[in-house]
Amino acid sequence: MILYDYYRSTASYRVRMALHLKGQPFQTVAVNLKEGEQQSASHLKVNPQGLVPALDIDGEVYTQSLAIIEYLDETCIGAPLMPKDEEGKAKVRAIAHMISSDLHPLNNLRVLNYLENNFQITAQQKQDWYSHWVHQTFQALEDLTPHNAEFLHGNHLTMADICLVAQMYNVERFNVNATPYKKLLNIYNKIKNAPEIRRAHPDRYKPKDL
Repeated sequence: MILYDYYRSTASYRVRMALHLKGQPFQTVAVNLKEGEQQSASHLKVNPQGLVPALDIDGEVYTQSLAIIEYLDETCIGAPLMPKDEEGKAKVRAIAHMISSDLHPLNNLRVLNYLENNFQITAQQKQDWYSHWVHQTFQALEDLTPHNAEFLHGNHLTMADICLVAQMYNVERFNVNATPYKKLLNIYNKIKNAPEIRRAHPDRYKPKDL
């Protein structure tokens, strides 16, 4: 397996966690989003959308992190990343999409760059923008999460928790105050040190030339 990856991309981070949790060996090809390499001719041949991650499995390329995670869960042995029951699957997908489809697109690099380049927002305005959408989504997640929950859904780590861990990396990087979300922090602090999760951490995939 070859993962086209940017170390700080939360979408790429999700897929790395899934690959490690499923025990799948893989190689990475670094795509430097800061330098615009995702729009290079070579990468557009891999993913015409010009995004990461893209996962090449025996010449077949899969894109979109949640689709990749579900595909890996259905085709690879290893820790299950989705519940077995249909109701549970629907709930995990809903939580995952709250983070990856509702929150993440508003705060990803290309949106923040567009705001800076086209609307000349200040650093403080950028921070306010980022924090606003985090708080809106995290409050809803906090309200949905049962008290004393060990995971966002059920009794084992799922795709929903993968999305939370990846998002929390950026929340910490942007210095957003997450202390009001005690249930989310309890879950995050419990699972972030799992060996498979630690092996996927962005710091371990940072290219040497960055």
